[in-house]
Amino acid sequence: MITLTDTATAKVGQLLAAEGAENLALRVAVRPGGCSGFSYEMFFDGDIASDDNETTYGEDGSVRVVVDPASAQLLEGATLDYKDGLEQSGFAITNPNATRSCGCGQSFS
Repeated sequence: MITLTDTATAKVGQLLAAEGAENLALRVAVRPGGCSGFSYEMFFDGDIASDDNETTYGEDGSVRVVVDPASAQLLEGATLDYKDGLEQSGFAITNPNATRSCGCGQSFS
């Protein structure tokens, strides 16, 4: 399953607090498409299936991350980070299962 860095955990926690809904989790998924074959998808989701993989992050466990079983295979060992700098800004996934990725960083194979 995907791991969140401390920076990503803090940012997701801020975004969840802004949403004001305690029942939401960050869903990370892999979908067919994109210029390299697969693309990443992330969104807040309140509909958690019984077969979803769920992990909690943060000191109080308030940041929940869910991944569906098919995506979990492609995200095994991956890391979600958040950067807020001059050169890079936003969430980025480092995935050891990706053999190549496109220039935008949102698609892989």
